[in-house]
Amino acid sequence: MDPYSGTLIVKEKFDNDLTMGGKMAISSELLEILVCPKCKEDIQLTEKKDGLICRHCRLIYEIRDDIPIMLIDEARPLDDV
Repeated sequence: MDPYSGTLIVKEKFDNDLTMGGKMAISSELLEILVCPKCKEDIQLTEKKDGLICRHCRLIYEIRDDIPIMLIDEARPLDDV
């Protein structure tokens, strides 16, 4: 309950969120619409759910604090993993 307004605060848990250690990593809806910023091809979540892979460009875009960093300059080559 919010002590200032007397309003009960409820956190919603969405069943379609992909989770990592009990915390939200990235929603499945967001994953469906994201594409590689370089080639515009589909991307996939890494096995550890800590990055997004573009198999076409062979790049990994890191996920930091549940936010995908979709900057080409910050992507790592897939071979580095």
